[in-house]
Amino acid sequence: MLVDAIRAEGFRLTKNRTALFWSLVFVPIIAIVIGGLTNFVLKGSETKLLGDTKMPPEMREALLNRGTLDMGGALVEAAASLANPLVLLFVLIGAATVYAGDYRWETWRLISARNSRINLLLAKLAVVAGLALAAMGFMLVADVIENLIKAAVFERTLTFTLTGEGAAHFIGYFALSLLRIVQFTMMGMLAAVMTRSLLAALFVPLVFGVAQFFTTNPLMQMGVMPDAWLAILVNPGSATDAIQAAIGGGERAAGLPDGILLKAWFSVALWTLAPLAGALAWFRRQDLSKE
Repeated sequence: MLVDAIRAEGFRLTKNRTALFWSLVFVPIIAIVIGGLTNFVLKGSETKLLGDTKMPPEMREALLNRGTLDMGGALVEAAASLANPLVLLFVLIGAATVYAGDYRWETWRLISARNSRINLLLAKLAVVAGLALAAMGFMLVADVIENLIKAAVFERTLTFTLTGEGAAHFIGYFALSLLRIVQFTMMGMLAAVMTRSLLAALFVPLVFGVAQFFTTNPLMQMGVMPDAWLAILVNPGSATDAIQAAIGGGERAAGLPDGILLKAWFSVALWTLAPLAGALAWFRRQDLSKE
């Protein structure tokens, strides 16, 4: 029954071209355009920029680097940024459509009799996870295209090197990015069930995300350090950053405070499972007779 619900939900999403465009295609296109234009501008202003003593070191390094461009290393770096704010924002459009669509189109009463309510919500979650996977795949393709443009503009040769450690980092970053995207959308599911509103499913996660981002300074003013339990629990974004640093190893991992990984995993689990449990509990008691 759950498989049937997933198939039905996935089929409905594939017919929603608007949601698919904004969730899958828009951000990769923007990334390619901006990356390509940036490379062309840097190439055209190369002489002037190299003579500027105030130019940032990373930009100078990019201009002076004419060596081989390692696509394997570039993919690992790209995997670490797959859950960037733009991806979170635009995947949320598709997720909100999936979570709140039946309230908007008044179709709950047509499908709830054919499957259990838990299966119906879990199917939506599975489809959103698939949507997130697809969005991440599109972003990786965009990164490859952007690097090909960079190689062509700056006349750099291409190679592909991926060691076992690099592959492990790629898998770890990719899985963590998927978890972060799904976790970010969970407040959308809870908001959709509680308010029966598509706008609430879209804006409530955004409000929570922005509020969580700005919690660090107010908490520090109250004497709560960034690695304290409270600071990590209220900000799953910083928890994800800590886990990502541990996956990458090196100096970032060595500089992590003691015990922060336990706090980070607990925070991510809390902000993923608590909204899901709340949505399932609320939906099981919800009256859909008027839908």
